[in-house]
Amino acid sequence: MPRNAETASYKFNHTMIRIKDPKVSLPFYQDVIGMELLAEKKFETFTLYFLAFNHDGKDLTPEEKNKQRFSREGVLELTHNHGTESDASFQGYSSGNSDPGRGFGHIAITVGNIEEACARFERLGVPFKKRLTDGTMKNIAFILDPDGYWIEVVPGSLEI
Repeated sequence: MPRNAETASYKFNHTMIRIKDPKVSLPFYQDVIGMELLAEKKFETFTLYFLAFNHDGKDLTPEEKNKQRFSREGVLELTHNHGTESDASFQGYSSGNSDPGRGFGHIAITVGNIEEACARFERLGVPFKKRLTDGTMKNIAFILDPDGYWIEVVPGSLEI
């Protein structure tokens, strides 16, 4: 059904994934992927981190970032359940790409130059699930975040 007056204001706001250790995941998403922390919300047993890309180049105050958290599209919410980072018996979360728990597959980012982006990920020691040279689709790659979630890396224009 096409958009109509009832759905005209709807936007895809965010996706949430659970993380083991924010001291590892936040630097990955901020420094490696280039996202900006919009807000951090601490609760008794968990903390939420909201990240997104800043493409307009404006330096926003923490209040402005927090205010736009639910009014924009393309937000990633990382949920940290306190204690997982120091629990030696914690085996991690299912990425959704293996049994049991197959379902969720990946998030995706577009990049200006996929070869340069992949070379940078390689230099930074980011693990790959699929390099550009692997498989039949030579124009996409998959990297892994610290919790094993797949991140598809695609050029800004892609024919599939």
